[in-house]
Amino acid sequence: MTESAIDTSSVKISQNKLAISAYLAQPKSPGIYPGIVVLQEIFGVNAHIREVSDRISRAGYVAIAPALFERQAPGFETGYTPADVEIGREYAWGQTQADQLRSDIQAAIDYLKTLPNVKKDGFGCVGFCFGGHVAYLAATLADIKATALFYGARITNATPGGGNASLSRTPEITGTLYAFFGMEDSSIPVAEVKQIEAELEKYKISHRVFRYDGAEHGFFCDHRASYNPVAAGDAWEKVKQLFAEQLS
Repeated sequence: MTESAIDTSSVKISQNKLAISAYLAQPKSPGIYPGIVVLQEIFGVNAHIREVSDRISRAGYVAIAPALFERQAPGFETGYTPADVEIGREYAWGQTQADQLRSDIQAAIDYLKTLPNVKKDGFGCVGFCFGGHVAYLAATLADIKATALFYGARITNATPGGGNASLSRTPEITGTLYAFFGMEDSSIPVAEVKQIEAELEKYKISHRVFRYDGAEHGFFCDHRASYNPVAAGDAWEKVKQLFAEQLS
């Protein structure tokens, strides 16, 4: 699929009397394109998430990145300092709720369905860090047919807002899930990666798990010191393959 010139904008998604901010990127060329939901790290819909959305759109998709912290901190966007990490973690793990996040993602999908250039069935999602965990939850939505999950932490032992770990929802996944992990990720022990893979296999979920030797947490983000261009490049090709196969 050749890359396209794109248009970008900020939009509002209506969700139970809440207006959720979102970043929208779409090809300029007329056509009907699959829709992809991009799920942020703990740092908000920042430059990295906007750039990922742009890359996805240039590859021939309409990408939307909803603000997952709209209830907690409207307009939140930050960098990668230790102080920024602490603030982001508090919003992500201390103040969000799994069911609200799933509902917000569904609202983003429903918004995409209103656009004349978006296919009305078969959506994808991609998430990073906290957004990778949220992508596991998003994969349980009926509209999601392809999920790319990057270094989602705590899937095996927690869920936003508390309750059974998000891993317990594995039987609800109906599409295909690709998961990407760095083997030097101090946030996600190798044992947890094996546990996620075993659960996906147990319930016969269509999936692939990719492990990158020498890659740390955040290896896909070229704004971070942990950026690993080799791992990121390989993962990006696999994400494009996933979306092309499942959403075309």
